[in-house]
Amino acid sequence: MAQYLPGYDASIYVGLAAPRGTPVEIINTLNQAINLALADARMLERIAELGDTPLSLNPSEFVKLVTDETAKWGEVIRTANIKAE
Repeated sequence: MAQYLPGYDASIYVGLAAPRGTPVEIINTLNQAINLALADARMLERIAELGDTPLSLNPSEFVKLVTDETAKWGEVIRTANIKAE
C-alpha cells in the first residue's frame, strides 16, 4: 500500500467493542482481562503462529486507533471516489 499511497499502512486489527453507555468499570475490567490474556506466553505463541502481533492497548488508546484509522481510510475513500456497490 505504501508504494501507492506514501505514508499509508494497510494493516488489519482486531478489537473488542462494547455498546455505547457501557459503564467504565465494565470496560476497564474487560480491558484488564484481555491484556492479562495477551501477556500469557502460550497466548503470545499462538498469536505469533497465526502471524500476528498483539497490541495491549487501554480503552482510550483503542478509541484513538479506531478514530485515526477511520479518518485515514475515509480520506482514501473520498480521494479515490470509492462508492459502495
